[in-house]
Amino acid sequence: MKLVIISVGKDKDETTEDVMHYFQARILRYLPLEWLFIPHENSKEKEGEKIISFLKKEDYVVLLDEKGKDIKSEALAELIENRMVDSVRRMVFVIGGAYGVSKKVEERANYIWKLSSLVFPHMLVRIILLEQIYRAMTIIKGEKYHHE
Repeated sequence: MKLVIISVGKDKDETTEDVMHYFQARILRYLPLEWLFIPHENSKEKEGEKIISFLKKEDYVVLLDEKGKDIKSEALAELIENRMVDSVRRMVFVIGGAYGVSKKVEERANYIWKLSSLVFPHMLVRIILLEQIYRAMTIIKGEKYHHE
């Protein structure tokens, strides 16, 4: 399975780049990972059209949204592992723009995940997502990174 992260906003930030590379390198030991960046638009509908254009019919789409389900790291690991067992080719995580995502993106999502009740800047969300994916992979593999 391949992981794809679609994120609205600029593709680089000097302050977070090292941490992102750190977790990406760790994730790549388990699964391939691809980033797709969409520039900010005037409306979430325009951003949504671009997000939808990157999605394939068979993709399993996880939308990060404040209206989503609040889950623990073990549940994320189970979600990822179940998609691997289901032979999903691409699991796509979507980080929307500052004003959320369009209704079309919400409707296309297979799962909506609430990362936190707190509001974080985009670049920090990217780091948290990467860390949680890495943590999930270590849980799946039974490695010592995650402590219960």
